[in-house]
Amino acid sequence: MSRQQAAEWAARLGKAGKTVVFTNGCFDILHAGHIRYLQCSRSLGDALVVGLNTDDSVRRLGKGPGRPLQNQADRAAILSALACVDAVTLFDEDTPYEIIRAVRPRIITKGRDYKNKTDVVGWDLVESWGGRVELIDLLEGRSTTGLIKLMPAGK
Repeated sequence: MSRQQAAEWAARLGKAGKTVVFTNGCFDILHAGHIRYLQCSRSLGDALVVGLNTDDSVRRLGKGPGRPLQNQADRAAILSALACVDAVTLFDEDTPYEIIRAVRPRIITKGRDYKNKTDVVGWDLVESWGGRVELIDLLEGRSTTGLIKLMPAGK
């Protein structure tokens, strides 16, 4: 969905009394940790919107050489195929602040590697309209960077 489509869709859900949950990330190589995290995020509400970093924003995050490994269209298609993901929308900014402002979710989720809710981009927005931030436990030892390190060179 475009940002505008995601915002309009989320607004319709909100008017119908539904809880929209938002999370964001690169989701370069989908792994068990991602799946659990997305399922937990979705379980907190009626619909899950994933803000997906564009290829350019992934590169600016400094995730490492050659990242992202998969282009944004492929990453979006993979996420969209998951039953726990209701909508995917791209953002090109360095943070998801503006997309959060547009979608106006009731809940924002991030991994518990964030120590405080105030470390989560958009916490101030979501709380200003009566929502909250939820920090979700991560599966130990599961990360895209860790998987890449395990890959033999040139594979």
